[in-house]
Amino acid sequence: MTAKVLFTGKTHNTAGADGAARSDDGFLDIKFAQPHPAAENLFGAAWSACYIGAIQAAASRKKVTLPVEPSVDAEIDLNLEGGQYFLAARLAVSVPGVERDVAQALIEAAHEICPYSRAVHGNIAIQTTLV
Repeated sequence: MTAKVLFTGKTHNTAGADGAARSDDGFLDIKFAQPHPAAENLFGAAWSACYIGAIQAAASRKKVTLPVEPSVDAEIDLNLEGGQYFLAARLAVSVPGVERDVAQALIEAAHEICPYSRAVHGNIAIQTTLV
């Protein structure tokens, strides 16, 4: 069976003093003179957006009504050890108006649903906290 492509994000990135990233559809058009911290910020924003959608999907699957939209504060660390670069992440997740144990179950399920979480699973240290 072949996977159905739901969406393809296309971006063009340039480096240097006039560095930028722009999506083909024009939705993203951002300037940055250095690749870092832009890369970590962009990754955190993209992962957070995906993760919020995954929380909503988990709520739907578990028949939980979300009275308020969830939010995520992402911190992405770029680390250097032994000459090797690597990432670590902390996600502070808010699921207002939902009982704490239900919210915890939703954020755990979201990691199984979110393609970003699945892509980095086992590759970077991730700390997820319900706030």
